[in-house]
Amino acid sequence: MTRHVFLVHLRDDPAAIAAYREHHQHVWPEVIASLRRAGVQAMDIRLLGRTAVMIVEVADDTDVRRAFLAHRASSPRVAEWEQLMQSLQEPSPEAAAGEWWARMEPLFRLPAKQPAVAG
Repeated sequence: MTRHVFLVHLRDDPAAIAAYREHHQHVWPEVIASLRRAGVQAMDIRLLGRTAVMIVEVADDTDVRRAFLAHRASSPRVAEWEQLMQSLQEPSPEAAAGEWWARMEPLFRLPAKQPAVAG
């Protein structure tokens, strides 16, 4: 499994931030089903102020960008959700040209605790 981490900023508007929080307490079932069909195995979105961080896990052979493109194109209802979420966001200044979410560079990960080696 491969983990990807992305960052985006919410609009500098308390109402937009509140709406983003509320929508993510009740994600539409079509969105969840589409993400699973696209190959997303796990997803967390964390929020600090107006900075959102999305942690996505996909199979090692899954291209995460293609998975999200397939997700966005999967149905009008999913497209509606994506448009609604984007209306509450601002593209990250660090995002690549044509991208909305900035891909964060993996730098360090403490592996799961390994059994002690006898010796």
